[in-house]
Amino acid sequence: MSVADKSQKKSGGLGETVSVIVQALLLAIVIRTLLFQPFSIPSGSMRPTLLEGDYLFVTKWAYGYSRHSLPFSPDLFSGRIWATPPERGDVAVFKYPPNPSLDYIKRVVGLPGDRIQMRDGQLYINGVAVQRELIGQIDNPDITEENRPVDVYRETLPNGVSFDTLDVTPNGVSDNTREFVVPQGHYFMMGDNRDNSADSRVFGFVPEENFVGRANIIFFSIAGGASPLEVWKWPSQIRPSRLLNFVD
Repeated sequence: MSVADKSQKKSGGLGETVSVIVQALLLAIVIRTLLFQPFSIPSGSMRPTLLEGDYLFVTKWAYGYSRHSLPFSPDLFSGRIWATPPERGDVAVFKYPPNPSLDYIKRVVGLPGDRIQMRDGQLYINGVAVQRELIGQIDNPDITEENRPVDVYRETLPNGVSFDTLDVTPNGVSDNTREFVVPQGHYFMMGDNRDNSADSRVFGFVPEENFVGRANIIFFSIAGGASPLEVWKWPSQIRPSRLLNFVD
């Protein structure tokens, strides 16, 4: 084989490698944009439903597609394509209205036109108290980060969606609010950890365009602030009971 043949073969091999890498990147972008996007939970605002160290997939097609479905949210168009409205009770990822470069995750409690208010720790929707039942207490620092038992309530929204909430601070500063009237095209979001959640009670309503997708399944979970790449910590820090759990 001549030097020219060897050079041509080497060049061809490099070109094939680059082509494979480009195709893989394009496929990853398509999957991330249209199908699934991974997210990690950085705070305790959605306890006990979601914990820090949970890693989950968000379904991107659940609400249709907006510019926020694309990497870096390019300002290519407004509104949503193939839009399906979020449903009450959905746990959804959205762009933080004051700073759309940040991703937030909360639960949809208020739909367009709803009147939302907290009174003495009780959620009211359109003047009617949401069903709320004390089901027990949690005394697990991995879930509550408290050094005492914390009350757990089971809430059931008007459409029948039920989920657990924490009452860390009875008569807390967020337990009583003014009445919020949700504008058309917007939603009212709240964390399940009601006393430790910066949500629509603080930053206001979330435009429909800001929704990224619906939280679907927890595919990995690790405690103690450990990274999933720190495999040597898995035996002591991984949470086996949370793996492959659907998000309620």
